[in-house]
Amino acid sequence: MQRFDSDGIEIAYLDEGEGDPVLLIHGFATNVAMNWVASGWVRTLRDAGYRVIAYDNRGHGESEKLYDIEAYGAPLMAGDALRLLDHLEIGRADVMGYSMGARIAAFLTLEAPERVRSAVFAGLGINMVRGVGAPGPIARALEAPSAGDVANETARSFRLFAESTGGDLKALAACMRSAREKITAEAMATLRLPVLVAVGENDVIGGPAAELAALIAGAEALEIPGRDHLRAIPDRVYKKGVLAFLARRP
Repeated sequence: MQRFDSDGIEIAYLDEGEGDPVLLIHGFATNVAMNWVASGWVRTLRDAGYRVIAYDNRGHGESEKLYDIEAYGAPLMAGDALRLLDHLEIGRADVMGYSMGARIAAFLTLEAPERVRSAVFAGLGINMVRGVGAPGPIARALEAPSAGDVANETARSFRLFAESTGGDLKALAACMRSAREKITAEAMATLRLPVLVAVGENDVIGGPAAELAALIAGAEALEIPGRDHLRAIPDRVYKKGVLAFLARRP
């Protein structure tokens, strides 16, 4: 992992391969190593002839940990993505985000459409605009003395996942408590670039892919059979669908 300064915050990133650049943005409480390397995505894209750039979001992985809720939020985190493209002198890139990373990718695409050749919103379907529930229980679970002290099953699962990835629980709680600027259906309708929405068939967190794709002119939907939110990430159908999408986009 290399590092660069993103407006005073140290961000760790990976840059491998040659060809058209693909920027990968991981989900909440995970990191590049777990979301993109261990799942085989970096190898898959690199072997297909793409330059793969992936970074640890602020507060995650090897990037700088911040404990102020004002330091987080998808629009701010999209700024890290844009500054990474600037740092690497990349004018335009295909961008794929998963879950929280899909929200970040959406803000990047809405704010700087000239920098995004195509977008893959993965692990987040119609709940991109509907929302995915209150952050309070998850933040409190991250702040609890132990996972055993968390009664809420969903919140406890997030705590256990964060522990499994080696996350900084305090930083993740701050990220979870940060302001969640809404993405509206009207905003998504303004997108004028190739978009693929890829979500697991059993993903209750992300919601249906087709419903979000229907809001975006020309967008495609990919339902990943038999997969939930986490198990969709390394799925072959997901990878094959994304490679086919990238191959046919202008």
